[in-house]
Amino acid sequence: MRYIANILYTFLALSLFSCSPEKDVQAMREMAERLIPAYADNFRFQILSDTTGGADFFEISSKRNKIIIRGNSTNSLATGLNHYLKYYCHTTVSWYLDDPIEMPEKLPVVKNPIRITARAPIRFFLNYCTFGYTMPWWKWKDWERLIDWMALNGINMPLAITGQEAVWYNVWTKMGLSDQEIRSYFTGPPYLPWHRMSNLDSWQGPLPKEWIDGQAALQKQIVERERELGMKPILPAFAGHVPAALKRIHPNARISQMSSWGDFDDQYRSHFLSPDDPLFPIIQKEFLDEQTRLFGTDHLYGADPFNEVEPPSWKEDSLAMISDKIFNTLESADPEATWVQMTWLFYMDRHKWTDSRIEAFLTAVPKDRILLLDYYGEHTEVWKQTSAYHGQPFIWCYLGNFGGNTMLAGNMQEVGKRIENVYHAGGENFSGLGSTLEALDVNPYMYEYLFEKAWDHGLTDAQWITALADRRIGKSDPHAEEAWQILYEKIYQSPATLGQATLTNARPSLSGHGNWTTNPAYQYDNKELFAAWEKLLSVPDCKRNTYIFDIVNIGRQVLGNHFMDIRGQFAEAYAKRDLPKLQEKGNEMLAILEDMDKMLSCHTTFSLDKWIISAENFGEDEESKRYYAENARNLISTWGDRDRSLNDYANRSLSGFISSYYAKRWKMFIEDIIEAVSQQRKFDEERFHAKVTDFEYAWCKTYDNSATVEKIDDPVLYIRDLMKKYKNAITNH
Repeated sequence: MRYIANILYTFLALSLFSCSPEKDVQAMREMAERLIPAYADNFRFQILSDTTGGADFFEISSKRNKIIIRGNSTNSLATGLNHYLKYYCHTTVSWYLDDPIEMPEKLPVVKNPIRITARAPIRFFLNYCTFGYTMPWWKWKDWERLIDWMALNGINMPLAITGQEAVWYNVWTKMGLSDQEIRSYFTGPPYLPWHRMSNLDSWQGPLPKEWIDGQAALQKQIVERERELGMKPILPAFAGHVPAALKRIHPNARISQMSSWGDFDDQYRSHFLSPDDPLFPIIQKEFLDEQTRLFGTDHLYGADPFNEVEPPSWKEDSLAMISDKIFNTLESADPEATWVQMTWLFYMDRHKWTDSRIEAFLTAVPKDRILLLDYYGEHTEVWKQTSAYHGQPFIWCYLGNFGGNTMLAGNMQEVGKRIENVYHAGGENFSGLGSTLEALDVNPYMYEYLFEKAWDHGLTDAQWITALADRRIGKSDPHAEEAWQILYEKIYQSPATLGQATLTNARPSLSGHGNWTTNPAYQYDNKELFAAWEKLLSVPDCKRNTYIFDIVNIGRQVLGNHFMDIRGQFAEAYAKRDLPKLQEKGNEMLAILEDMDKMLSCHTTFSLDKWIISAENFGEDEESKRYYAENARNLISTWGDRDRSLNDYANRSLSGFISSYYAKRWKMFIEDIIEAVSQQRKFDEERFHAKVTDFEYAWCKTYDNSATVEKIDDPVLYIRDLMKKYKNAITNH
């Protein structure tokens, strides 16, 4: 195993000696108390010496009514605990704090002891974007659950970028910038990922100081717990992004404005300090020293200088100089540094990042001192296009979600094949598996599947799907198993795409899907999905949280797909100027939206209130609450300024969001179409566009939490009735 994997093995081995096994065992006891307090005393954890040549492992057995979990590290013990919960207790631990952990009355005995070994030494998780699309409004308890989830799923190298604005605030202050200059350089909270990636400055700023201080305190808790559970968090490094105001202090510094991004005005464009400027190593050292003082270090640093923006020059020697200088400044500040970089840019801008440019950029860094994330492996495997990254270590990653969109997506069978192939053909520099999801989404099982592939479980896909069906309902049932077999064979066949959503979430139009950021296409027969939904709803006597999530999630997709069919009929009626049919189909569309909104209220995952109120809770007074709420609304609707290209990119089907936003857009559209036909004139698309844009902008500015729909007392009964209501319309279509 090469340098990157070796440093991880060294870290794990040292943990057995430098950290007492008692502390590791105590960390696991505390996890069990957090997650399953009524059962915690029934578990025994034990750290074993490494006897497998460096690979992580865990063992599970029973003795005197106790469940014994042993392994070579805390992380392995946590993975072993999760294996027991999933395969013996039929229990799912969600990444969301709100989701209960539902256990059997009595812990099952492990009749035959098992031992499972890791196949992938590195298991990576998270994406810069996740910190904006999912976690901007999280408090410590939310993070605590996610960190437990990561440990349970064997993740040992998470991205950890919370709180970095506090580091930068201190660095820029030391360099002479004012409080206002610094906080105005930062964006609003949910937009910080794109600021950190050098895409965007100042949008929704200035960033409140209480936010900066609070996130620094939160990051200390995050990295402490991640390290406690055997993880090596990846912290940020300086990649050249600087405030424009730095020119005031250093007028001769080689600072250039970066290319535009996301259709934002020039005032929001970022600025880049050339790495060969004498100021660059000074800033790098100041930043890393201050970050280490606040958060410690595991010598892994994320630096992504040109994500979706162009470098100052495309000349190969310039690209080589940039990567060489970035790494050298890292190494000068921390001799043990390893640079971690996403390779989304090599996929997205492949026509610009030619083979020779990629090679120049990557090979300027010493062998094995950069770790690359093959970002979108389920769609395009960049390692295959770049001679396996010219020998530099890489992690095969499953993306799975863009913008927090709520869409059934994932090509499970193909993902399995590609993972097996990269194990076989990825070469000596293939270093592990990971996920670069833009948001925690509505397909959590895809990530469970991915991270189990990092271990030698020995399960076929058929066995894995059956076990999944059982634990989603807490028991074995043929209806559930048949439903999940349909989902596996027929539905989960295509990778996630940009802006994926049912048509309900798109800007209304007579054809297509409004704009490029919403893509309602699906590659299966909606009747097949309905069949899976119906089978799940045939499971008797089940009220599990995971079951309710599934029947809501699948039902949401079924009705959303059906909505597109009805919109097609509505458009046909408009083409024929058939007013009665327009009124009939328009009413059907609005009824679907109403039913979807009500069904989504049956599970907390699909709640607009949760998103908005969590944001408001960061405010200390009405003005600051309004500020955070506007940021939260803006991100998931218009994304940026009014009528810009990212509009609806982060769309999601949420209860309250459909009724207060998507349904109102469609209602305006339907009424304008009907009015045009009744007045025997052509529908005025430009007038409607202006009207809907005004509505969207006003919605972002609204300070109102009255979108909550009525509570459903019996979600299963309600959704069964809803399924029956639509059965004929969908199955006879």
